[in-house]
Amino acid sequence: MKRIISLTVQDRSGVLNRVTGVLQRRQFNIASISVGPTETEGVSKMTLVVDVEDEQRLEQVTKQLNKQIDVLKVSDITDKAIVVRELALIKVASSAQLRGEINGIIDPFRAMIIDVSKDSLAVQITGRPDKIDALIELLRPYGIKEIARTGLTAFQRGHQPQGNELSATYLLK
Repeated sequence: MKRIISLTVQDRSGVLNRVTGVLQRRQFNIASISVGPTETEGVSKMTLVVDVEDEQRLEQVTKQLNKQIDVLKVSDITDKAIVVRELALIKVASSAQLRGEINGIIDPFRAMIIDVSKDSLAVQITGRPDKIDALIELLRPYGIKEIARTGLTAFQRGHQPQGNELSATYLLK
């Protein structure tokens, strides 16, 4: 089963190597990984998608990651209310005659053409992985020359008041 693990880490040299080393020693396959700075200087966020056989192995690797010196926080956010996005760049074979047709296909996905050449065009799309997969399948008959995907970036949604919390909030005002 695929799990989304979010790590908050110190932004130091070698942290990515140590984190992936823990996963490699435990024989976890990393399906995707993305790393970038956070709102706090010197702190980065890693989003990992890993294949895990069972909950016990997931708990084991989470504990091992928490033991790493530069790891500040580890969370399995798969089953939580999260916002998930990915970026993909897709180069499609295209002639001048097909550009309008391809534009009609990508428009409902809110994708955009970011580069045009004599025999191809490049499309940029952001969204959930299933949305990106759907667009790739629609573009496949035109001849995909190249695909570059960033991997998932995710975080938990903000707190949404439940029905009873909402009514209590309005009663207090």
